[in-house]
Amino acid sequence: MKIDVIIPTYKPDEKLDRNLRMLSRQTVVPDRILLVNTEKKYFHSNEFDKLPQGEIIHIKKCDFDHGGTRNLAASKCDGDLIVLLTQDAVPADIHLLENLIKPFADEEVCAAYGRQMADYKDNPVEAYTRRFNYPRESRIKTAKDLPELGIKTFFCSNVCAAYRKSVYDELGGFPLHTIFNEDMIFASRLIEAGKKIAYVADAKVWHWHNYTAWQQLTRNFDLAVSQVDYGGLFLKVKSESEGIKMVKQTLKYFIRKGKWTYIPHILLQNGAKYIGYKLGRNYKKLPRFLIVNISLNPSYWNNAKFDEM
Repeated sequence: MKIDVIIPTYKPDEKLDRNLRMLSRQTVVPDRILLVNTEKKYFHSNEFDKLPQGEIIHIKKCDFDHGGTRNLAASKCDGDLIVLLTQDAVPADIHLLENLIKPFADEEVCAAYGRQMADYKDNPVEAYTRRFNYPRESRIKTAKDLPELGIKTFFCSNVCAAYRKSVYDELGGFPLHTIFNEDMIFASRLIEAGKKIAYVADAKVWHWHNYTAWQQLTRNFDLAVSQVDYGGLFLKVKSESEGIKMVKQTLKYFIRKGKWTYIPHILLQNGAKYIGYKLGRNYKKLPRFLIVNISLNPSYWNNAKFDEM
C-alpha cells in the first residue's frame, strides 16, 4: 500500500523534530510526509529538510480549519492510505506505521487509530487515564458494538490515525467549519455506512498534555458543541457513562496505591470536564458572552454562527 503522512503544524517545537526522526526510521517507509503549516514565519524544524519525501504547505491562521486544513492536505495525496499525526505525537518505536496499517488487510476496515501513552513520571494521572482510553488490547469496532460501547464505538483520534483514502474521498472527507472533533464525526459516518474502525494497541505514540482544570472545561465544552452541531449518532447513543466509569476506576487505582494526594486533582480535573461537557451539550440555551468566554475556539463564534442559533 502507498502511504501518505499528513501533519498539521503551528509553532512547532522539538517534538516535531522527534516525530520526524522516528518517521524516517520506520520499518514501513511512508511515500510522502506532508506538513500543512499555519503561518510560515513560525515554522522551524531541524529535521524536515532531511526528509527526501518531505513536502510543506503554508497557510494563514485565518484559513485554518480542523477539518478543512486536513482535507486540503489529503487532496494533495494519492496514497492508498493517509496517516494523520499531530506535531506533538512522537512514535514510540520504529513499528508504528507497520502496525497501524495491518488492519487494512480487511477491506471493510476504513479507519485505524493508535495507542496514546503518557509518561507516568511526568503526569501519573494522565498516564493512567490514557490506559483506560487506550488499552493494551486491540479491537475492531462496528455498528453492532453501539449497544455496548455507545459513543466509544466511533472514538478515533487524529493524533495518530489512518484512513482508507478511497472511502475517505467517497464520504467527502472531514467536516468543514467544525469547532472540534472532526475525527470522531468522520468515524461516526463510517459506522453509519457499515464500515469498520480498528483500534491498534501496538501502534504507539507518546502524546499527552498537562492541562489545567479550566483548559479541560473549555476543551470538553467545544467537544460537546461539536456533537450537538453534528447530531446523528452523537445524540442517539450513551456518552457520559464511560466518563463516569473512568473516574471511578482512576480514583480506585490511586486510593489502592495509597497516593491520596492525587485525589483532589482527579476530582477537580474531571469535575471541570463534566461541567464543560454539560454546558456544551446545552450551549444553545447560554448567552453569547458566556459561550465566547468558555469556548477554546472563540473565533468560531462569529456573528453568522450566532445568527444560526
